[in-house]
Amino acid sequence: MKLQEKDILYEDNHLIAINKEAGIPSQGDESGDTSCFEMVKNYIREKYNKPGEIYLGLLHRIDRPVSGVLLMGKTSKATSRMNKLFADREITKIYHATLETLPEKHEATLTHYLVKDPIANRSKAHNKEVQHSKKAVLSYSLLGHLGRSSLLEIKPETGRHHQIRCQLAKLKLYIIGDVKYGASKGNADRSICLHANSLEFIHPVKKEKITIKAPYPKTQAWEIFD
Repeated sequence: MKLQEKDILYEDNHLIAINKEAGIPSQGDESGDTSCFEMVKNYIREKYNKPGEIYLGLLHRIDRPVSGVLLMGKTSKATSRMNKLFADREITKIYHATLETLPEKHEATLTHYLVKDPIANRSKAHNKEVQHSKKAVLSYSLLGHLGRSSLLEIKPETGRHHQIRCQLAKLKLYIIGDVKYGASKGNADRSICLHANSLEFIHPVKKEKITIKAPYPKTQAWEIFD
């Protein structure tokens, strides 16, 4: 499995961003499947004919069944500075999701308290703070709908485990294909219709605003809104 030029959304001497395909892990896991991290390393090695070890910093992760913008650092300086931007929440992350249902409110801010179950690899949302919970906040707006299917734009303010999937499911807003969080059926390719649509930030070296957007997957659930 190799990255193609079309998969590269942004690249300079400091950073590289790809359009992650649903189903591929961001980094190596117990499955042993080739990860995006490995694919980008191989891409850099081949493109620039670099011998030996390639430096690459994974700046954030996207759940395996999710698609979209995945950003990595090509130098330790850029990685360190970008990690601080992520930690300080100075990066705007926008997700899009196609849902089985139409939300009652066309826009809202959701606040829940999430408890992670590492054995089941899922999180549960509570309306009030409970033991071991972490506060999760996101806002969403309705971009369009066709019948009962709808397209949401989502801006998470926090970065909790399965936050978007979990918080939407708490309102019975089920992401298409996400059977783990209540969807009526899975997608044939085991993806879910959640897409990391864009990242916006001030470049850690160039100090200019960077906006990176990823096109939707070419599946029916997305193409009806594309």
